[in-house]
Amino acid sequence: MKAAMPAFGFRSVFFTVLQPAVAAWALLMPGLSHGADAGSLPRSTPEAQGVSSAALRNYVETADKEVNTMHSFMLVRHGRVVAEAWWHPESADKAHVLWSLSKSFTSTAVGLAVEEGKLKLDDKVLKFFPEDAPASPSENLKAMTVKDLLTMSCGHETEAKFRGTKETWVKTFLAQEVPHKPGTHFLYNTPGTYMLSAIVTKVTGQTVLDYLKPRLFEPLGITSPEWGTSPQGISIGGYGLSLRTEDIAKFGQLYLQKGQWNGKQLIPASWVEAASSKQVPNDNGQPHSDQSDWAQGYGFQFWRCRHNAFRGDGKDGQFCVVIPEQDTVVAITANTGDMQKELNLVWEHLLPSFKPAPLPENPEELARLKEVISKLHVRAPGGASKGE
Repeated sequence: MKAAMPAFGFRSVFFTVLQPAVAAWALLMPGLSHGADAGSLPRSTPEAQGVSSAALRNYVETADKEVNTMHSFMLVRHGRVVAEAWWHPESADKAHVLWSLSKSFTSTAVGLAVEEGKLKLDDKVLKFFPEDAPASPSENLKAMTVKDLLTMSCGHETEAKFRGTKETWVKTFLAQEVPHKPGTHFLYNTPGTYMLSAIVTKVTGQTVLDYLKPRLFEPLGITSPEWGTSPQGISIGGYGLSLRTEDIAKFGQLYLQKGQWNGKQLIPASWVEAASSKQVPNDNGQPHSDQSDWAQGYGFQFWRCRHNAFRGDGKDGQFCVVIPEQDTVVAITANTGDMQKELNLVWEHLLPSFKPAPLPENPEELARLKEVISKLHVRAPGGASKGE
């Protein structure tokens, strides 16, 4: 992948610190606020954006110790990157598999197609694929809508299985039994996201990847995105997208800014609001812990979080967390089996560190933070750092 930002530092670990004069200049430039530069997000010292370097160091050290294994971390506050770290051999210019974080990008493509009048949320799914429908579709299948796909409530009890099928993926999905009335039963459903991708392709004549390039990726300065396809050549939708950590942060910043970027409305604000809001409960009436970030409700391929936040997330710990009340975006990539722990550290260590006003600059603590970041390595099997 091509780098969209310069590399600094040792062992492919990157941390940019503006000198006071440059930082002051950046703060005075309205064009730089809230990610206006398409090439890369503007940088700032943590203290200038109300975050202490000591708190960030504590978070990085704790995440390095307790999350097996972190790959990258980027914190954006008030539109500026205040901390960024990669665990060697990961690096700023290296694309990372997003797994199900891809779903939030597919949702965005649907929102843009709705805005362009190419489809509606209440369109029936069978409308787009009459040739792939069962001979006698059930009433529940006939009732399934685009919105039901978006909210993971299309009526399935189990996911359709694409692996090993000889049929097209669309036909396999439509053949799956739909025992629940659509809109009444939540089931995390990756094949349902594929159907959203297939619908976008049906109404635009383009894959989701190609459709998003001029509308989302290029305006954000996201270069060379890659997205796997089905045997039918359709972007997988529910997974398969690979981007850099800063690309994830830009996407979150765009949603934080309600779809605006560099003076343009890339995504309708109404779509951002709907997609990131609780559209359906995702506990199916089962008891759950209030401390679970997987039981706070579901939007349009976005999860609700505690602390009035929302996120896109993917297998093994890929996160784009948006915290509107703190004007903050957190991007993380990892390879962990405990994603709740990964989020807990954000709430326990980062959230309390966000202050409403700038803090006095602290070059000593900033230097300590940089030193910690410069020594980060992906853990080897058994839990030890590969650098140890």
